[in-house]
Amino acid sequence: MKGEGPSEEKLGWFGSGAMAVLELRDVHAYYGHIHALKGISFKVEPGEIVTLIGANGAGKSTTLRTISGLVRARHGQVLLNGEDITHLPPHEIVARGVGHVPEGRRIFPQLTVWENLEMGAYTVKDRQEIARRMEFVFSIFPRLKERLHQKGGTLSGGEQQMLAIARALMMSPRILLLDEPSMGLAPVLVESIFEVIRQLNWQGTTILLVEQNAHMALQVAHRGYVLETGRIVLEGTARELAENPLVQAAYLGMH
Repeated sequence: MKGEGPSEEKLGWFGSGAMAVLELRDVHAYYGHIHALKGISFKVEPGEIVTLIGANGAGKSTTLRTISGLVRARHGQVLLNGEDITHLPPHEIVARGVGHVPEGRRIFPQLTVWENLEMGAYTVKDRQEIARRMEFVFSIFPRLKERLHQKGGTLSGGEQQMLAIARALMMSPRILLLDEPSMGLAPVLVESIFEVIRQLNWQGTTILLVEQNAHMALQVAHRGYVLETGRIVLEGTARELAENPLVQAAYLGMH
């Protein structure tokens, strides 16, 4: 991994009274009768990368889907810049600035790269603003500019992941939710995706990252939370979690 970990100085003003971009307060969510989230509470501050780590089935993706309104919180609150968005429909949550890149990418395979990106900016009516955002995503993902008129389904797995992230960036999100961005990618592409995550954050994007690759996630994140069966069992700075013997044994392959 190139570069160094997140700057401590950059984050020195956190906790100084700035309103959290995202806050979950005692959130409970269900799939049918299955109690998937059991009182989740955490914050993401402006300019942070916060990661959720945990085993499959711990509730990481459900947390992101609950923030996006795809799963309804049965109890508790989801706040975006202090506004309660818990019961808003998903399209209104998107319009308020929550960009969600779901697990498995889910681009539109029959649409071109250009058309996929335009779909990401469907709430924007100003053509000049759409063009400005296109240029921004091409500055992050120059390969997509080379593939502009290619159908999404013909792109490689890494390019599809780039397109999924770029599509979410087209709405200029207040917070970007990334669900398993490295899943299924070759190691060299995993490195490049995490470089992109770091670059986006340095350019001001606040990110909530769900990632099976805990080692990589803790390298780019400022803080993290460990989920087990729908509950947060550990929290701390990325460094604290990376040095925690329980995290090392369970998620970092160190014994």
